[in-house]
Amino acid sequence: MKMTPLTRLARPLGAFFIATMTLAANLPGAHAEDGARQEAPATTSESTYSEAEVIEATSKFFGVTAETMAEVVHRIFSNNGGPNAYIKGEEGGGAVVVGLRYGDGTIVMKSGETKPVFWQGPSAGWDFGGDGTKVFTLVYNLPDTNKIYQRFPGVSGSAFFIGGISVNYQQRGNIILVPMRAGVGFRLGANIGYLKYTKEREWIPF
Repeated sequence: MKMTPLTRLARPLGAFFIATMTLAANLPGAHAEDGARQEAPATTSESTYSEAEVIEATSKFFGVTAETMAEVVHRIFSNNGGPNAYIKGEEGGGAVVVGLRYGDGTIVMKSGETKPVFWQGPSAGWDFGGDGTKVFTLVYNLPDTNKIYQRFPGVSGSAFFIGGISVNYQQRGNIILVPMRAGVGFRLGANIGYLKYTKEREWIPF
């Protein structure tokens, strides 16, 4: 077949087009959609405790039925989801109008890291209580255990009481603590004071 000037031009253009498409298909990001799926972050359930895990742990800790704790825990989870850590320990103190609290326990991260923790502070509001209180605190948005060692003000009006378990909220920035208490010295009220969490026992709570 006789080659015309147009034919001679078409052949190298066609080869250039094919080479360009092949190169583009192999460039980084050409399969961005597939890469995005592969690099998706881990699901929340892997970094936080499930509702079932918390119900089992708290029912054993407080010595109550799973049914009792299920109602309490479900109410907390419906507002906050799953925590990425918890503190379990004991607390003593007493209050009439203004009182003091002292406690100690262990913080347990979902990752498995544990550290001792102490807490102390004044409390005020409509409280009643004494000694012998077990405390199980759910901890939300804690980046690492060292961030627990600071003051956490109580959230006024956050307290509620179900089946012998009292609950209130404490918060500093994005970190939320939800203490659950049971025992002779359980408290229920505004709890507008704060708790100071420390690495060692401090008898002066201010």
